[in-house]
Amino acid sequence: MKILYIEWASFGNEDMKEAFTAEGHTLVSFPFSNKETRHDETVENNLASTLHREVPDMVFSFNYFPIISTVCNKENIRYISWIYDSPYVLLYSYTTINPCNTIYIFDKDLYLEFHNSGIKTVHYLPMAANADRLDKLQVSPSEQKGDGFLYDISFVGSLYTEKHNFFERMKDLPDYTKGYLDAIMYAQMQVQGYNFIQESLSLIMGDLYNALPIDPNSDGVESREYVYAQYVINRKITGIERIDLIKAITENHTFDLFTHDPSFQLPNLNNRGRVDNYKEMPLVFKQSRINLNISLRSIKSGIPQRAFDIMGSGGFLLSNYQNDFLDYFIPGEDFDMYDSKSDLLAKIDYYLLHDDERIAMAKNGHDKVAAGHTYRHRVQEMLSIV
Repeated sequence: MKILYIEWASFGNEDMKEAFTAEGHTLVSFPFSNKETRHDETVENNLASTLHREVPDMVFSFNYFPIISTVCNKENIRYISWIYDSPYVLLYSYTTINPCNTIYIFDKDLYLEFHNSGIKTVHYLPMAANADRLDKLQVSPSEQKGDGFLYDISFVGSLYTEKHNFFERMKDLPDYTKGYLDAIMYAQMQVQGYNFIQESLSLIMGDLYNALPIDPNSDGVESREYVYAQYVINRKITGIERIDLIKAITENHTFDLFTHDPSFQLPNLNNRGRVDNYKEMPLVFKQSRINLNISLRSIKSGIPQRAFDIMGSGGFLLSNYQNDFLDYFIPGEDFDMYDSKSDLLAKIDYYLLHDDERIAMAKNGHDKVAAGHTYRHRVQEMLSIV
């Protein structure tokens, strides 16, 4: 099969291209900017010309772009996209229902919302890891320390403390609205596996909009509640939660943080800055006794990419509760989950003292990813229904 590959600075490009090629497909690259998402006559004309010249069997992109779908629909060619971001507002574009589309999302609960609404172009497909490549990434002998572990507990990800954080831009909220927001955010932090923020905002939407005007896109069906819940409030909750958990852990343990905010400092915290996702991040996972996954709160039930990368690298994963894990992995056998701050702290203490159990679970998780959750497996699955 000949595939036109929409090439932009997405996560997983090299792994996905390798998987397509290994499965016997031919790739033709179409350079693209993910800023060109809705309408651009020059981009549309260039894409149409490329389709006429190359005559591919299908078009593929990581994440979904209405502008690509519009052209593919006119040219009557299949467009497959695999969304790894959450939230992803472009999923609510009117173009989503174009018959040319096969859109894969990694969150089963979100998929069911579309499915139950009668939208047949959206499908469920978990994320993946390139276990073969990750296995080949090894710490050099000169860097090898003792038993191979440099870090007791680590986390790779954002704290959502950046200056452009939408939540911090809200000004002049009435006292009632501030109190209401604080209450639902605190309540949400006590609940794993279900997010109720979006359905709780109708009473205060007017005040939120006055404090920070954000309008939904005119060519989409997303509501204001969706935009404020997913892009403003859930990100803030995630930041608060991650910082709260890190503070609790560092009261008794050394913690290694890999994030883009160098200003965040605590006693017993090593803020090591950003790491390259492709080569450096897997080595962190391999060299950490415990790798934490603290999911972005806008992910309803899905397994985040971070979790697949940890297990695919052979690292031990300790994650918050996400329901989709239970479809593929067994807690206490392949990885483990926590359901509260106290549970997380107890499991950290336990696994730091039980090396054999932790190492065995890391191997089980790795082997399950290698056996059924690689990019080649996902290519086979996504093309099976085309």
